Amino acid sequence: MLRFINLGSGSSGNATVVEASCGAQTNRLLIDCGLRLSELRKRLQQAGLDVQDIDAIFITHEHSDHLGHAVSVASHAAIDLWSSEGTRLAAFASNQQAQQVNWKTARDGQPFSIGALEIAPFTVPHDAREPLQLSCTDGNRQLGILTDLGHASSHVIKALQGCHALLLETNHDPKSLSQSAYPAFLKKRISGSLGHLSNDQSAQLLQQLLHPGLSQVIAAHLSERNNSPEMARQALVGVLGCAANDIPVAQPQNISGWFTA
Repeated sequence: MLRFINLGSGSSGNATVVEASCGAQTNRLLIDCGLRLSELRKRLQQAGLDVQDIDAIFITHEHSDHLGHAVSVASHAAIDLWSSEGTRLAAFASNQQAQQVNWKTARDGQPFSIGALEIAPFTVPHDAREPLQLSCTDGNRQLGILTDLGHASSHVIKALQGCHALLLETNHDPKSLSQSAYPAFLKKRISGSLGHLSNDQSAQLLQQLLHPGLSQVIAAHLSERNNSPEMARQALVGVLGCAANDIPVAQPQNISGWFTA
């Protein structure tokens, strides 16, 4: 069985646990770690888990809301920390303790396994050194994790074909962003081809990934100032053909509850 839970999503800190079970074997991957250890432990407890239940950490890129506390958590739990080489080097440049952690190198198009869980990283267009997103499978069901990208490249679309569940970035409403108090350079960065997906861009991507087996879509990484759960849901409703309230939205301060892929 493949299931997952979002522990926090947004600029204040990102973290998602993916769990695969096969017989008596259960393995768990923490994707991103923007939450400090004490907060991570609290949210894991709400999910019925402990830090020691995590087998490894995967960091998508070096921005602080994703990498922020990964080194201290990996060191505390004595577990491997996976990332691209570019992300690892960026971490070394900003944190001397990063070199004391057992890093594993993830590469685009090269799947690797953590027990019952197989992870397939793929590159995405984002303003980081070597960003990766990923899909996860237990050999039967497939989950796609996709946040922090400025546009959906053909490579991204190909990597996520056949997913049964998606944690999908719906970052901003373009009109809200354009009218916000953000400085011009920040608006340009967010809306640019290496920034973040707007609600409409997410809906367009979802349309290309839609198939009868896709049963769960969670809107994620919403801007707290330039979006709302209602606007994110409304953009996806037209693609999924469901009621708005049937689309979960990952929150920055609260865990989501468990989803089965």
